[in-house]
Amino acid sequence: MEDNPRDWYRLLSETLWAYRTSKKSATGLSHFTLTYGHDAVLPMEVVIPFLRVMKHNELEPELYTEAMIMELEYLDELRMQTYNALLLQKSRVARSYNKHANKNVFEERDVVWKVILPLESKDREFGKWSPNWEGPFRVHRVLDGNAYWLASLDGEPHKRCINGKYLKHYYPSNWVGTSKVMMEHL
Repeated sequence: MEDNPRDWYRLLSETLWAYRTSKKSATGLSHFTLTYGHDAVLPMEVVIPFLRVMKHNELEPELYTEAMIMELEYLDELRMQTYNALLLQKSRVARSYNKHANKNVFEERDVVWKVILPLESKDREFGKWSPNWEGPFRVHRVLDGNAYWLASLDGEPHKRCINGKYLKHYYPSNWVGTSKVMMEHL
């Protein structure tokens, strides 16, 4: 390809053959095996007789057909084993991810920060020093699906609800200087 990139179409069939016959790390099987129940016979295996090719050539047509049918019957079981292995692998990945993911759960009257949407938006005045969070706000109502209806601290509800992944708990950095009126507000 590097010497003559315009000849890509000539190498496409070889590349697809290599992709379909190579084993995948997730399943340990090739696409060809999952489709036909056995590994592909490479052209080299026909030219230079390999043991498995010689065995098939020695079989009578009726026995060969019977062997192929038995492989196809085993194929459904093989596909189910592969499917279960993939599900197990995905659950392991999800469990590993969820160990480190913090799901914020809020209740009514909790005080929260809200991310400034759209994400990565910058204020022209501040540039890269633009704030990422705004607030504080109070959770006015808890909705299904990790959605929350926010309100200002004065109690005026917002027009739209927001997903919990865009919220975080509000913890004032210094409670000492907070006035009594502000403490009652919180």
